[in-house]
Amino acid sequence: FIEKSLSILFLVNHLFLLFLPSVAQFLRLTKHYLPHLARLCLISTFLEDGIRMWFQWNEQRDYIEATWSCGYFLATCFVLLNLIGQLGGCVLILSRNFVQYACFGLFGIIALQTVAYSILWDLKFLMRNLALGGGLLLLLAESRSEGKSMFAGVPSMGESSPKQYMQLGGRVLLVLMFMTLLHFDSNFFSILQNMVGTALIILVAIGFKTKLAALTLVVWLLAINVYFNAFWTVPAYKPMHDFLKYDFFQTTSVIGGLLLVVALGPGGVSMDEKKKEW
Repeated sequence: FIEKSLSILFLVNHLFLLFLPSVAQFLRLTKHYLPHLARLCLISTFLEDGIRMWFQWNEQRDYIEATWSCGYFLATCFVLLNLIGQLGGCVLILSRNFVQYACFGLFGIIALQTVAYSILWDLKFLMRNLALGGGLLLLLAESRSEGKSMFAGVPSMGESSPKQYMQLGGRVLLVLMFMTLLHFDSNFFSILQNMVGTALIILVAIGFKTKLAALTLVVWLLAINVYFNAFWTVPAYKPMHDFLKYDFFQTTSVIGGLLLVVALGPGGVSMDEKKKEW
């Protein structure tokens, strides 16, 4: 298996070298728009969930009250906190105001929902929530970068270490999403998909050919998302509609995190950055 994985990595590297000029041109053309698109995708799941809290207020409150036996008042406070926290955080991020506070607030929402909806015991949903946290880490790193750019010309000791490790942590957490997409079947297509996907995951995690690998994962994840999570094809009254809708927007948020990697690069703790020193 290791020999096959190395062969796949070797093949992927050659393919990357083939498509690198096209990707570089794409990044030059979209460098002013890509970060905005990335942020919009990233906050999409919080925006959708906040709106859902408004339209399903009674259902959400009754579920929390029945599950945790916490009473009407605390259940109402939970729904209200989720609604205000998520919609408020999205507005702050899109308007580029108090982005760091908005990210910390959304981290809190993720942690709260992980416990409240018992996601902690569901490995698939837990990994997806962690991937969502990885996207927020990248957004937090971007906001630190913007803050430091206000002091351009002031001597510094290089790129801030917290920012570097935020980008590293964000990359590693983002790839957890793809761990939930691996299929352990014996047919050729599944094996090939797993091996190529694993190779791309490793490249993003270690920061090698990062932008190209992340862009490839964006295309792959976008295709999977539209095909498997087409909630618009399911009637709204069916429970599967809400499930697919939740999955669709959560996956879109991870796509936003990967687009941030494409737009901003892997950061200081990566093989791409170390190659510049060699």
